[in-house]
Amino acid sequence: MPSPKETLEIENVVASTEIEQELDLDQLGDDLAGTDYDPDKFPGLIYRIQSPKAAVLIFRSGKMVCTGAASVDEAHQAIHTLFDELRSLGIPVTTETDIVIQNMVASGELGQRLNLIAIAVGLGLEDVEYEPEQFPGLVYRLPNATVVGLLFGSGKLVITGCKSFEDATKAIETIHDHLQNLDLLD
Repeated sequence: MPSPKETLEIENVVASTEIEQELDLDQLGDDLAGTDYDPDKFPGLIYRIQSPKAAVLIFRSGKMVCTGAASVDEAHQAIHTLFDELRSLGIPVTTETDIVIQNMVASGELGQRLNLIAIAVGLGLEDVEYEPEQFPGLVYRLPNATVVGLLFGSGKLVITGCKSFEDATKAIETIHDHLQNLDLLD
């Protein structure tokens, strides 16, 4: 069985940017193919990109959020694809526009079934939420970090709150080490 960090895969990258000018979302919805805009349901225009597969939420303020990308590079590609489209419509976008990674979601495996009740007790109730009637996973907020691990009885886990793949790798190693130190892993 591979080590837990070798099983880690990025599932979703969320990145934000802005072009520092107001946008006419009604007009953009007409001019850009692959958009949905219904201000009664959501205040932003949704621009879907097929390659790389991602969606960019565009707000009137010029702020944008890319979601659904499978890597940091794909998030950057998706945003630059949108920037190119905006430029082709005569909307000025500078090449120095910052793109900030807001969140990454990764999944991995610990390689064995987990006793979530024992883990909840072992890790301590101040860092853990486990209510199996509400949600089948155990929520573990890593101490001194913004990262959260969702552990499942199957041994699978989801890590969220990361800003980089290195953060996710460190989180899965930390979770593995904590469980091993508590003798909760074989």
